Amino acid sequence: MRILFIGDIVGKPGRAIIERQLAVLQEEYNIDFTIANGENAAGGNGINRKVFQELSNYGIDVITMGNHVWDKKEIFDIIDTEKRLLRPANYPKGSPGVGWNIYSIGKETKIAVVNLAGRIYLPPLDCPFQAADAILQQIKSVTSVIIVDFHAEASSEKIAMGWYLDGRVSAVIGTHTHVQTGDDRLLKRGTAYITDVGMTGPRDSVLGVDKDLIIKKFTTQLPVRFEVASGDIQLNGVVLDVADNGKTFGIQRIQSIMECF
Repeated sequence: MRILFIGDIVGKPGRAIIERQLAVLQEEYNIDFTIANGENAAGGNGINRKVFQELSNYGIDVITMGNHVWDKKEIFDIIDTEKRLLRPANYPKGSPGVGWNIYSIGKETKIAVVNLAGRIYLPPLDCPFQAADAILQQIKSVTSVIIVDFHAEASSEKIAMGWYLDGRVSAVIGTHTHVQTGDDRLLKRGTAYITDVGMTGPRDSVLGVDKDLIIKKFTTQLPVRFEVASGDIQLNGVVLDVADNGKTFGIQRIQSIMECF
């Protein structure tokens, strides 16, 4: 099967390129299932019902989140009922929502999507490695096709997770830092890995935010109100080729640009 994983969608620009280009990419790459990180999809921080439905209507099957999961209070209206929306599974027990789920592709194929968050330079959640172990115990009897979104800051923590899960999941896809890395590879036991899949949002920006505001913050050390940038838009992602036994035999980075005049 062929799976498309789209990097962090940032605000209205990110949603605009999804609207314009997702169906084209799905047809071009013969995609069976689409996953996207949407933790910045509503105004640059968090997600709400309207944005979730909008992205679903464009053809995204599952939306994962990260450290901005609770930034929009409206998420509490859908997080407990919408199983296509995942928050990091290593939030403490009792947190709203779920961190993983199993989905059907056609009548026979099942795919599991797991959302985890790192702990280095991020909130001190439960251990993502131990959380992964517990989740895989529940998944392995149902499907071998398992995609992990590891939303983390430190590349060392992401790489360690890749090796830790090698051979046990189909892919470990890093999100959060918004810069697509060039280390996409197949690990020794059949797991695809990339440290960061990148960002879907304003190209001429600083991680999706208006560059002039960020430069002002760096040069003056004064507080500024972050605003999503405008201009040309990029879509970053990876295409995964996964066998029925859960082993991945192909990973390809994609970068698509939509010029705005």
